[in-house]
Amino acid sequence: MPICDRNCNVIAPFVTAPGNRNETVLLAPAISNLRKIAKAIGLRLSGSTMSLDGVYNSRKNRKAIFNLGMTPNIPENKGNRKKPKRGKKQIYYSSIFTERFRTIERIFAWEDKFKRLLLRFEFHSIRHYAMKAIAYSMINLRHFCG
Repeated sequence: MPICDRNCNVIAPFVTAPGNRNETVLLAPAISNLRKIAKAIGLRLSGSTMSLDGVYNSRKNRKAIFNLGMTPNIPENKGNRKKPKRGKKQIYYSSIFTERFRTIERIFAWEDKFKRLLLRFEFHSIRHYAMKAIAYSMINLRHFCG
């Protein structure tokens, strides 16, 4: 679960978790990693927008993003509802969400260029995550050398 900016630079690399865990619980540790990295490099998060899939749409996740000073842009998960949910509408901009495919999906495609990560030759998770760190470093390096 990498967190990236609009220029396809990976800001907060990933959060480790077993393969049988759902991604939704990984957002809280990813946000704490993002907070640490942003503080270390002097990145200002307030006023920016975090765009995520509908699977992350929960009150807890939205509150965590709001506490960073960011605006969550998450589509509402209809959850087999026939009528719209009552109350205040959640903030969601479809134009920002479609921009997500130019950024995070491109990073996933670049990550798939590394055959060692695509086929997962490593048996030990620590080595696999080390290879991911190298891949994300090389993805970020192309921005500065390019």
